[in-house]
Amino acid sequence: MDDSVSKVRFAFKITLEKISPFYPEPERTAIVELVFQNLLKCSRFEIYQRFDTNLSNSQQIRLGEIGNELEKYTPIQYILGETEFYGLTFKVGPGILIPRPETEELVDWIVNESQKIASPKVLDIGTGSGCMAVALAKNLSAPLIEAIDISKEALKYARYNANLNNCKITFLQRDIFSSEKFAPDTFDIIMSNPPYVPDSDKHVMHTNIIEYEPQIALFVPDSDPLRFYKRILDIALITGKDGSKIYFEIHERYGKEIQQLFEMNGFEDISIRKDIHGKDRMAAGKLPKKT
Repeated sequence: MDDSVSKVRFAFKITLEKISPFYPEPERTAIVELVFQNLLKCSRFEIYQRFDTNLSNSQQIRLGEIGNELEKYTPIQYILGETEFYGLTFKVGPGILIPRPETEELVDWIVNESQKIASPKVLDIGTGSGCMAVALAKNLSAPLIEAIDISKEALKYARYNANLNNCKITFLQRDIFSSEKFAPDTFDIIMSNPPYVPDSDKHVMHTNIIEYEPQIALFVPDSDPLRFYKRILDIALITGKDGSKIYFEIHERYGKEIQQLFEMNGFEDISIRKDIHGKDRMAAGKLPKKT
C-alpha cells in the first residue's frame, strides 16, 4: 500500500472501494469498520475520530492482506479470527458458524426473563461457538450450563471461548437424533439456535456464507424444515422441569408453524418475537406440569 493511503481516512475509503464489487451496503461499511477496529484496536466510534492519523507500515501491509481475502469472499470474522457477541469476544474460524446479531436478541430475551432464577440449570443444544452459553454464563446468577454439539470442531472453539471469557461450562459431543438418553427433569432453561435454513434458500445466500460456513449448522431439507424443533421439543418434554422455558431462534417464514409445534406438545405461554428488522426470529414456550 503506497504513501497516499497512509492516512486512516484514505485507507478506509480505498478499502470500501476495493470490496465494493463483492459486498453490498450496508454490509460493506460494516465490514470495513470491523477491519479498522481490529487494525487500530479501538471502538467503531473511535475509528472516525482517528481519520487524520497515520497507519504504520505493518498496518498497511495487514490491510492489504485483509483486502485480498475479502475479495475471495472469506468472512471477515474468519480473517480476523474473532468476533464480538453480546459484548464479549469469541474466537471463530473455518468450521464454526459465525454468531449473528439476531442471536444476541434471543440471548437478551433469555437473560431478561431469567434474572430471578437462582443458579438456573441450562441446556444449550447445538452450541456452535458457545456464544449463547457463554453469554448466559456471564449474565445470569451462578448458572449451571451444559452445552452440546455434534461437531468436534465446534466444541473446540466453544471450550476455547469459555476459557477466554472465564466461564465454567460443561461441553459434550452429542447427536440429538441418536438413541442416547437425556436425564429427566433436569433443566430450567433449554435453548437452541438449530439449523433452520431450507436447502432451497441456498441460491439467495451470499457466497461468503455458502462457500465458508459449515452447512451442517445452517441447512435443513425442504421436506422437513422443522426437524430440529420437533426433536428438541421431544427432548424438552423429558429433560425440562415443570415450568421450564424453551427458547428458539427460528426462520422468519416459520413462526406460525413453530407456534403450532409448541401447542401440539402442550406448551404454555407461547411467544413468537420479531427481530430488530421486523421478522419472526425467536420463539419460546413454557413446559406444562408433568402428570
